[in-house]
Amino acid sequence: MRVTTTPQRSRMMSGIRGKDTRPELALRSALFAAGLRYRLHQRGLPGSPDLVFPKYRAALFVHGCFWHRHDGCRYATSPKTNSDFWRLKFEGNVSRDARNVALLGEQGWRVAIVWECALKRSVDEVAQAVGMWLRGNEAALTIE
Repeated sequence: MRVTTTPQRSRMMSGIRGKDTRPELALRSALFAAGLRYRLHQRGLPGSPDLVFPKYRAALFVHGCFWHRHDGCRYATSPKTNSDFWRLKFEGNVSRDARNVALLGEQGWRVAIVWECALKRSVDEVAQAVGMWLRGNEAALTIE
């Protein structure tokens, strides 16, 4: 087991982006190729969804399994050092995600959540499922 020092961990974490992540870019590319048009990171909406489909009144979040705590996922590991900090950080992320989804629903938006691990398996299958959801009438979609 390798334990990183605080400066190492700080350097590693500072390189992690909040938007335009690899999973998000891969999904955006596949959705655009499928003819679906979207807006990026609409700041006026709760949580600034990664993709917004105004035509369908739908918002989509691409969640990283680590940061958003995908239950049962092998990528949702927890750092062994400074565990109280990380526990509070992750709990805050999860509660903020739930609050944003609820607020979007109250405003009449349909919400999809795509987990990073699903995109690692097949971006095309995820894009196809999102397209079907957009054209349907279900209020929510979660792709794990």
